[in-house]
Amino acid sequence: MIQYIKQGAAAETKAEMNTQVRGIVEGILADIESRGDAAVREYSEKFDKWSPASFRLSDEEIQAAIAAVPASVIEDIKFAQAQIRRFAQIQKSTMQDVEIETLPGVVLGHKNIPVNSVGCYIPGGKYPLIASAHMSVLTAKVAGVKRVIACAPPFNGAPCPEIVAAMHMAGADEIYCFGGVQAVAAMAIGTETIPGVDMIVGPGNAFVAEAKRQLFGRVGIDLFAGPTETMVICDDTVDAELVAVDLLGQAEHGPTSPAYCVTTSKKIAEELPAAIEKVLERLETRDVAAVSWRDYGEIILCDRDEEMLQESERLCSEHVQVMTKDPDWFLERMTNYGGLFLGERTNVAYGDKVIGTNHTLPTQGAGRYTGGLWVGKFIKTHTYQRVLTDEASVMVGEYCSRLCGAEHMMGHKEQADIRVRRLGAN
Repeated sequence: MIQYIKQGAAAETKAEMNTQVRGIVEGILADIESRGDAAVREYSEKFDKWSPASFRLSDEEIQAAIAAVPASVIEDIKFAQAQIRRFAQIQKSTMQDVEIETLPGVVLGHKNIPVNSVGCYIPGGKYPLIASAHMSVLTAKVAGVKRVIACAPPFNGAPCPEIVAAMHMAGADEIYCFGGVQAVAAMAIGTETIPGVDMIVGPGNAFVAEAKRQLFGRVGIDLFAGPTETMVICDDTVDAELVAVDLLGQAEHGPTSPAYCVTTSKKIAEELPAAIEKVLERLETRDVAAVSWRDYGEIILCDRDEEMLQESERLCSEHVQVMTKDPDWFLERMTNYGGLFLGERTNVAYGDKVIGTNHTLPTQGAGRYTGGLWVGKFIKTHTYQRVLTDEASVMVGEYCSRLCGAEHMMGHKEQADIRVRRLGAN
């Protein structure tokens, strides 16, 4: 039996918040489409108190920012980027162009072609999310994207040196300092000074995620990556303190970040509330994490692993950390999630920052139909065909003619028939 020991905000509350966000974003996008740079500047002043002479950083500003970063941080960024680059290159190597003669004289194939231009959004207003630069800019460059632009909001009233350094080291062709919906809109729609891109990627808050949703179709997007979600699946092989740390480690992202504990351990279910309070005492981000846990935290007690699997599939969390006696049991059976973190030796922070997998992952149930950002998201697979002989064209044409006739599409039928008539007479 599944028991819901603690539940988060009701679906109605979430729906109401989404409606409010949708209306605000719709207005901002329409205004930026109409007034371009002027609107971008007004929203930047309103939301970030930021209005520099140019939102794009010059080479001198970039170098000055990099010079302000401690050498030890530069080395840490290099290490993280090396891991992310290596895994992205391995992933890309699995994507092969194909050409094959499927019938005598009939050649089919596909080519993997990188997107021409990408805009990368790096969150940085509340926390300077250095890692998001690696995940988006670097991965796009490994994919072969020619023009990669990157933006992040100001941090403490100026471009964040660490983010600028990470963007530059990852290979960004243009670096901007602005954030929020106005940044996503400027990159996607284009303004007088910022040529638009073909695709927008990167995580963000509810407003950024909604902007991407509304812009999808005009440009491509990676996925819907809104407020962070995390789930810990656990049994008695771990303790309540470790579970609390791993839940709060993601709850600190923002006050609307869901955190789920799904467990077969009655001991953990009973001890977790007190463990949460104890861990909060030592976190500098307790004010945010406490609100997130209070409003969106859940404790779900199950009798069997099968019930934990059932709940994890229903909730479809962005991050799923499995700390049980047999994590591979879940790896073999789970289908709905963003990223998996198997065993107590790893955790979501490793994946978020440094281990090599990409941390831009689907939220709000999108893991039911898409995985996270990876090198393949920046690559389009386009098919082509070639018919080498008259005989092959006539053979395919006769089948095509009959099928087009069955569909009453006579223009299509004539495309086949004219070739049958001409080439069949040769």
